[in-house]
Amino acid sequence: MINSGAVDAGKAMARQLTRVLYGDDFEREHGLWRRFAADGLFRDRPDATDAERLALAYDRLRAVNAAIDSPAGLAADPRGVAALHEWLGPIDPSFTTVAGIHYNLFLGSLLDHDAAADGDPGAVERDLTDFLTLRRIGTFLCTEVAHGNDAVALETTATYDRARDGFVLHTPHAGAQKFMPNTSTTGGAKSGVVAARLLVDGTDHGVFLFLAPLTDGSRTLPGVRVRLLSERFGSPLDHCVTSFDRVFVGRDALLGGVRGRLGRVDGDGAFSSAENNRRRRFLASIGRVTAGKLSMSAGALGGARVALALAVRYGGHRMISGPRAVERVPVFAHRSHHGPLAGGLATLFAMTLLHRTAVDAWETRTEANRGETERLVAVAKGWITWRAREIIVECRERCGAQGLLERNGMTELLANIEGAITAEGDNTAIYAKAAAELLFSARAPERATGSARPGTDDPGPVPAPGHTDGVSPEWYDAGHLGDLLVAVEQLWLDRARRRMARAPQGDPLSRWNAASGAALRAVEAHAYRRAAEAYTAAERRLREREPELEPETELETELKTEPLGAEPGSGAGSDDGCGSGSGAGAGDGCGAGSALGPLRSLHRLFALQWIDRNSGDLLAHALLTPRLVDEIPEVIERLIAELATYAPTLVESFALPEEMLADRPISGAGYTDAYDDPEGGWAVPETPPRCAGCRRTPPSVPPLSDRFRVVHRLLRFINTLRNLPY
Repeated sequence: MINSGAVDAGKAMARQLTRVLYGDDFEREHGLWRRFAADGLFRDRPDATDAERLALAYDRLRAVNAAIDSPAGLAADPRGVAALHEWLGPIDPSFTTVAGIHYNLFLGSLLDHDAAADGDPGAVERDLTDFLTLRRIGTFLCTEVAHGNDAVALETTATYDRARDGFVLHTPHAGAQKFMPNTSTTGGAKSGVVAARLLVDGTDHGVFLFLAPLTDGSRTLPGVRVRLLSERFGSPLDHCVTSFDRVFVGRDALLGGVRGRLGRVDGDGAFSSAENNRRRRFLASIGRVTAGKLSMSAGALGGARVALALAVRYGGHRMISGPRAVERVPVFAHRSHHGPLAGGLATLFAMTLLHRTAVDAWETRTEANRGETERLVAVAKGWITWRAREIIVECRERCGAQGLLERNGMTELLANIEGAITAEGDNTAIYAKAAAELLFSARAPERATGSARPGTDDPGPVPAPGHTDGVSPEWYDAGHLGDLLVAVEQLWLDRARRRMARAPQGDPLSRWNAASGAALRAVEAHAYRRAAEAYTAAERRLREREPELEPETELETELKTEPLGAEPGSGAGSDDGCGSGSGAGAGDGCGAGSALGPLRSLHRLFALQWIDRNSGDLLAHALLTPRLVDEIPEVIERLIAELATYAPTLVESFALPEEMLADRPISGAGYTDAYDDPEGGWAVPETPPRCAGCRRTPPSVPPLSDRFRVVHRLLRFINTLRNLPY
């Protein structure tokens, strides 16, 4: 018999966790994209060819453009473009790629650098109607065959022509061809924002952006040469190499920034700029790449979220032989199966919270902190996309051979995360830049102690007497865990600085090579530390809201997701819904249905798994004792045991539309039906109905809740045998 109180508590917990993941204004930021994810427009077309899938991506772009209130408003809203990637990227990465290029890189660049936007008396307002209505689709041509992460050195030229008062775009050699833009005639007429080196009277003024028409929908325009690249790993897209043979564009094609701040060429051919540094001019010109990093992070989050949802659901209804000959248990019941997924859930929450932190920081940046904010966005992009790949690989393995079938979606998720790792700045390259900045920064990371200790404004959970059950209370102190994360980052930075100091002077490359390994590890540690801080902030916000939690909100009405069927919260192993009696929230006052306990346990598992990887360094520097190091695996095991029982509720908090998951056969308990053969020897011949309109009742499939209750009972039994709190 299902305990309705436990179900209600589980739903309340899922609602709270959804708010933790998506923020307080779900409808404004995510509602539209979630509805698209559930809409028939975005249903899977398993029999479509690559050409049909590519054409469909552009059709979807037009449908979305017609449905949104303001295409210009979306282009001016990096948060909105990121949410588009988060929800629709796992369904159609081809669509999100062309949408991200059009709205962010193309339209966003035009809006950011509109010389008429701030009343420049010499500027003419640019007519964007064709781009806002998609009569022309926008693309972005920056990287070249010979220049990727060093795009500041690209070689396409834009030479000022005095006689015609405009610029001549030209590709001087094969290495200067624009590499991989979606410039084919597929999808309709296209224009591009082209990064080119501005030459005036023989003087090189650095790289700027220029607006140029490329195709008319059926052919390329004179002087523009477009050739399709070979098929790439991942979803189909019309990636091309594109070159220019003395293509003329008018003087207003130069995107010189508001009031020509970045650069302008007047009617007499005189160049001027308020920014003297050519590199800074270039980085300002391509500033939309930073917003693109947020979109890459968001798409990776969406992919990892879908992979975990599929793996947890499949693990709950894939039945295998149990301890007794006649017993069948879900594969999820095994620690070897649910342990990696619990770790993945903890990491996914950390990824999401770090992404929200980066988006907030980017939206509220100032000129004073712009560099630090750009570094946070870049580090988050690298760390999130790499962690997403790890999660997707793990989920694919947990789904066995089913995970290898394209129909189940895992392989496409994995293929497309590779693109996100490289797009908008290769991860290793952006990590290297961040490493150099951290290495030469005089400011050390701040310790958590004093801001997350009991008795302050943000206390960590205080274990009740006897609840630590033989392990040190430090492991339940968020401030202590935060201090260890700070220490790991500082240890790697110190190691990198020592190695650099020992390298020969006068050879910058040798000095960097000596330090780079440790410096890159420091960036990774920096990301883990920032993600843990985002967890702490989320716990604080949730604690502040708990007194006002309502039984049902507009958010739940909007979601209307089918529950996974388990009794959410019933397997929490604690009467108060706050985690296990091992101290993960015990004694802190949270009640039934509270998400605070599970959130804290996710936080601790995330932090401890990283601390465990670095425990040797922490021990060597006397920051941990041998006894504490020995306790880490035990505490991790307890957290995994607790979080495994929360897994269905955690997945429900993702708020993924059932229509979206239903495209993947392994998401349902009746996944074997996808392989049914009406002509197989087991098929029962159809018998005529005895009365008009009668139909045979199909065999019932045990609900997922029954299967997860088996998991719950088995985990409780195992923990009892191990004498662990539950």
